[in-house]
Amino acid sequence: MRAAHDLLHDYQHVIESLTLVTGSQGVFDVEVDGALLYSKHTTGRHANDGEVLTLFRELIVPDVTVYER
Repeated sequence: MRAAHDLLHDYQHVIESLTLVTGSQGVFDVEVDGALLYSKHTTGRHANDGEVLTLFRELIVPDVTVYER
């Protein structure tokens, strides 16, 4: 799950919880605070590398920085 890895890698300091839920027929939806961020069903394709992370960055407040190691 590249999307989960990317989100936790860069934003572990602001993500309170992340849950992966399996679905039937290849469902892949990403929700943030109850709002749909990405849906394979809607787009008809898998997310591109980094696409979910980019959408997440656009959603969160711009002044939230990437987690520094």
